[in-house]
Order: sequence, then C-alpha cells, then structure tokens
Amino acid sequence: MAEAGETASAPFEGPEKLLEIWFAPSASAVPDANSPENGRTGLRKVPSAAWEEMLAIVKCQVLSVVSGAEMDAYLLSESSLFVSPHRIILKTCGTTLNLLGLPRILEIATNHANMPSVYQCFYSRKSFMFPERQLGPHRDWQQEVQFLDNIFRNGAAYNVGKVNGDHWLLYMTTPSDDSGATRSSSYSVSPPLIENAFPDYTIEILMSDLSPAARQPFFSTFSSPETPSSHALSLSRSISITDIFPPHLTTLDAYSFSPCGYSSNALIRWGEDPFFSSSSSNIADGAFAAEGYYTIHVTPEEGWSYASFECNVPLHPTRPSSAPDMNDINAIPDLKTLVQRVVSIFQPGRLSLTLFISSQDNESDETGESPVEAAQRAFRAALCAPLVEEQIHPETNGVNEKCLDENSPSYSSTTEKKVVRRRYRRTDKINYEFGAYDLAFASFESYDHK
Repeated sequence: MAEAGETASAPFEGPEKLLEIWFAPSASAVPDANSPENGRTGLRKVPSAAWEEMLAIVKCQVLSVVSGAEMDAYLLSESSLFVSPHRIILKTCGTTLNLLGLPRILEIATNHANMPSVYQCFYSRKSFMFPERQLGPHRDWQQEVQFLDNIFRNGAAYNVGKVNGDHWLLYMTTPSDDSGATRSSSYSVSPPLIENAFPDYTIEILMSDLSPAARQPFFSTFSSPETPSSHALSLSRSISITDIFPPHLTTLDAYSFSPCGYSSNALIRWGEDPFFSSSSSNIADGAFAAEGYYTIHVTPEEGWSYASFECNVPLHPTRPSSAPDMNDINAIPDLKTLVQRVVSIFQPGRLSLTLFISSQDNESDETGESPVEAAQRAFRAALCAPLVEEQIHPETNGVNEKCLDENSPSYSSTTEKKVVRRRYRRTDKINYEFGAYDLAFASFESYDHK
C-alpha cells in the first residue's frame, strides 16, 4: 500500500500492528447498556472527532466509515479501526505509531463512555519485513512490551514461531487481576462469549510473496468519474473478494490506493445465517442479532508483497453433512472453505495463520478434539490437499472440481470463472493454552516457492 506522497518503489511495511482493548466482557455489560442514544451505547457514542484526534497521534486518518447494528468500521489511510460498545480494535500498517494511541484511547473511554477500567487488552503483530524503518516503541519488540508494561500490571508477552523465520508476537492481559489499568472487579472473569454462547474468535491469514497474477490487479489506474471507492468495489467483485462471505449478509467498504494498494472492511450479519441461528439457544423469529467483520489490506509491490485477512465470525472448522453446501456462496463458509477462498485470491508463496479463540476450560468436542486442533486440521486440509481447478458457474453458483495437471493448458471460458489453488507444505504448527484463550498458529510454504 503506497502512502500519500510515497512512490510505489519505496519499501512499505505491510504487516500490521493490531491493538484490541476490551472495556467490558460484552456489549450488554457497558454502563449505559440500558439507555442507548440513537441505538448506540458505550464507545459507539464517542464523537468521531475524538477518534480522529487519536488517529492523528497514530499518524493515520479516516477515509470512510460504515455502521452496522453492533459496530462502526472505519477504513483508514493505514488499515482499520473497529468500534463496538465495549471494545475497540485498531489495526495499522507502515510506520504508524499504533501504541502511542493507547493512552488517548483510555482517556476517551473514561471521559466519553464512563469506562475508566480495561477488562482485557491484546497487542499482536507478525515479524516486520523492515524493522529498521519503524518509529517510537515499534523499533523493537522489547520496547513495545515495556511500553505496555508501563500501562498494564498483569501483561504477558509471547513469541510464537521461529525466531529466525516467520513468527507472531503477542502481548495480552488477563481479566483476573484487579490492579492497575486492568482492574476488573465489577466484571465477570469468565472467558468472553458472544451473545448466545458463541466464543470470541479471531482468524488471521498473513500472506507474503504474492504471485504476479495476484498482485497485478492492485496496481490502480483509474480516472474521473471513477473514485478510489468505486474502483475498489469493482475490483472486489472481479477477483471474488465479494464472494468470501455471502453478499446478501455483507456490507463492504473498500478503497484503491494510487499508484497501488487496497484496503477493505466488511460487516457480516452472520446471525442471519440459518446454520448459526439454529445453533443459538436464544432465538427470536428464527434469527438473532450477531454481527462480525472482516478486513483485508494489500501491499502488492514486488519484493515486499503482502496481504492480510482478519475476521471475527465464529466459524466451524468444517460443517456437518446436514449443513448447506460450502460451495454455495449464499452460506457462511466453514474455516477450511474460508482459508481456501482467501488464499486462492492472493496466491502467496508463504503464509501464517493464527486462530485466537476463547475457551471454557479448554473444552473438546464429542470426538475429544480441541478447538485449536480442529482448526489445525482445517488449515492443513485447506492448503495441503492436491491441486484442484474450480470451475464456478455464475448462473447457479455451482462448483465442479477436478484434479489439475500442473502441465495442462490454462482453462478459459466466457461463462465460467477458474480458481487455481496452490499446494502448500506446513513448516510450523504450534498450539498455546492461555487460560481464557487458546491459540492455533501454523505456517505454510508453497511447493514452488523459492
């Protein structure tokens, strides 16, 4: 992604810094939950100007915003901001000063939302490509940890993966301590759950060395009357980003950067999907209110190409045979299908996946398989299966699959869309149990990656 005033030839740090702060365990636990203003409570009542002031400290700005029933999604010049009544998620790339926004966020929550205490906090990032270009505490992981330790008294830092390869860094606090900035005596300390007992769930797919064919569409050439937003929405349709989740459940906001780069936020009304509503224990009229997000950011330049996908819709590893066909774009995908859809768009040479999921005493399913082991199985099934060619028929949304001979001529048709998946080898697999949360981390490399 090229910043304003920066040429496409200048190295750009695609991997983002991700800060997630919870001020309550759920939207129903914020102080004004029973007295909404225009349907908004908690942090959603904060004036936009306050968030913009905070973002100026971070060194980024708002491009656009879309609002749903449960959250506001801000598309930024460097990634994204998501605001829910009880939680804020700030994701920024490049040389932004993400952590320097934290003190101001705490002030905003106190002064505008009457929430002076942090329930829990998470900060994470992939290893940087160009660490020497970072500023402030982001020059070094230990400096970032020290910055956070100066604010939180019960934080813990982790390095997940190979220190001399792709790895993922995590700092987290727990809600069980009632001291310092994270005192939580007025809140339950059980693991956070989305309403109707779905777990708190975040999947990240962090992709490097994108194929030339996957990178090319993100070099933008457009002129009036086309705008960065209209161009990005058209691009999203042409490369099947709009098919990752059911279009009728998705509100998409996207932006094409000049001369290159792409960002998008999407709000997903996953509670309207019959599979999820039938799994809820508290249903009214066959559906319940549940809204999640996904966000995509792409840096397409050769030499440092990178794409990230993040989503908090609580997906099943694989759907049972009684569920709708996973090839139906009108159904919420399972985890395996989601990974395949995302990776087929960006065709990375290398990628890391993380699944962070709240746990109830690390419960296993009826087969004895833990959620993180089920996720690891889905990752491998999605990426290590034989190469396939998907022929998507737009008229029916039907999909036929056949084994792909790597030496066969390219398939082409005016009525069918071809999606070719690379085959990958797993290079790392790590599971962590953090008490209230479990983590599945895995790295993969394409067989033809050099």
